[in-house]
Amino acid sequence: MTGDERQSRTRGLSAWTTRRWLRVGVAASLVVLAVLGAAGAYVLGRTETLSSNLVDVRSPALTVSIRLEAAVLNQETGIRGYGLTGTKAFLTPYEEGVTEQETNRKQLAGLLRGDAARLKDLKTVQDAVTRWQERIARPVAAEPAGSPSPLATERAAEGKVIFDDVRAALSGQQERLREDRVHARDDLMSTMALRNWVFSAIAVLIVLLTALIFEGLRRGINRPLEQLGADARAVAGGDFEHPITPTGPADLRRLSSEIDFMRRRLVRELAVSEETRLRLNAQTADLQRSNAELEQFAYVASHDLQEPLRKVSSFTQLLQRRYGGQLDSRADQYIDFAVDGANRMQILINDLLDFSRVGRLHNAHQSVDLDEVLERTLSTMSVGIEEAGATITHDPLPTLVADPTQLGMLWQNLIGNAVKFRRPGETPKIHVTAEREGELWRFAVTDNGIGIAPEYADKIFVIFQRLHTKDTYSGSGIGLAMCKKIVEFHGGTISVDPAYHDGARIVFTLAPRPPESPGTDTTPEATRAEAEQAR
Repeated sequence: MTGDERQSRTRGLSAWTTRRWLRVGVAASLVVLAVLGAAGAYVLGRTETLSSNLVDVRSPALTVSIRLEAAVLNQETGIRGYGLTGTKAFLTPYEEGVTEQETNRKQLAGLLRGDAARLKDLKTVQDAVTRWQERIARPVAAEPAGSPSPLATERAAEGKVIFDDVRAALSGQQERLREDRVHARDDLMSTMALRNWVFSAIAVLIVLLTALIFEGLRRGINRPLEQLGADARAVAGGDFEHPITPTGPADLRRLSSEIDFMRRRLVRELAVSEETRLRLNAQTADLQRSNAELEQFAYVASHDLQEPLRKVSSFTQLLQRRYGGQLDSRADQYIDFAVDGANRMQILINDLLDFSRVGRLHNAHQSVDLDEVLERTLSTMSVGIEEAGATITHDPLPTLVADPTQLGMLWQNLIGNAVKFRRPGETPKIHVTAEREGELWRFAVTDNGIGIAPEYADKIFVIFQRLHTKDTYSGSGIGLAMCKKIVEFHGGTISVDPAYHDGARIVFTLAPRPPESPGTDTTPEATRAEAEQAR
């Protein structure tokens, strides 16, 4: 076989799949087992045939031949005694011998059926016995009893010669039957030896075939699968650059290649994901820094504006008290505008300062009974509630882990808005409900006021957004924005119920425990420092 032929054959075998290897292996094993089984069956059949021939034919034939010789000898003894003495009792062995001779002849003929050579020996014996009987036995037996037979004496020499021929025929027959039995026994022994060798070979071949199958499975399936499993574990352990080595039959190599393709795809996806994560982390850090800076700016701006604003407010109020009524009406109006603007600016800055403090200064989470917080808030707002004649009711409220100051600000803004935006000439009615909604608590503050138009449902939660002029309703436009910030800080959402039309219904959710706020400095030192700055 040339090198090209060997390479072509190797490539052909390498393209075989596990199924094909198994089919070829099973087919070859079945062929080998079938051949061995046929050989074993033949040897067993041959052994059975030879054993039957030895046990059922050759040995019985020799035995019958010996009995036949005994029957003929009994005849000769009886005739010889009768011829010498004339005693009739000597005819009994002769007659019994004749009967036994015929029986043994038939039995021997049956045993030797199909064996022409041995049947010829039997015919030779039978012819010799018949000749002796015709010439000696029957004539002597026919002589009268009581006296020796002259015929026996007369034919004594002839009878001896003829009976010697009978003895020779019987001896030759028995000798050949013994040889046949020895040959049959030798054939049986050699066949049994062959049988033992065949079955030993079958056992050895089965062991070798089993070992070959196990070795083939180990090399062709187990080892590639172990290699694939080791590579997969290496990849699963974090070594994504570890290649999947294709080994074994074609289908296992294809499987390894597909897994390696998946690994490369995952490596690319992980690289993209890692790059995206890094960008998101950078953007998140920038956003957190920007929010912190904006909150700090709002806080600082509000705090730093307090002092000059107090001076402006104080001096405008001094101008109003000292020169009020001393100037013309337009000057008084200008002074009133300045005082009002300074007061509104004072309120706006204070509200902005409170808005910037949500989640920064007030961040002391503890177990809070919302019933107590609401009652305390209503007590604080009692003057305004009594002036409006408002009726405020509420369902039993839960206990949450939250910041009590922030939740007080939440109730104050929601209840305050419900009281403020009442319908003229109608008693305000406000009801607070609470119910469990999955892992959150869902709250609703319902009033019978002027309501909120659907197109403004999102706008009202934006800071400084107002739906009415300051002359109609007072306020800075920060209250609901602060509510939104407080609710989101506690892991919930807030919105306007668009299905309610008899006033306004503000719906919000709160988590039983607010989420952690990364980046928020809630240490006692930071809280005390900010409180000092606020003062």
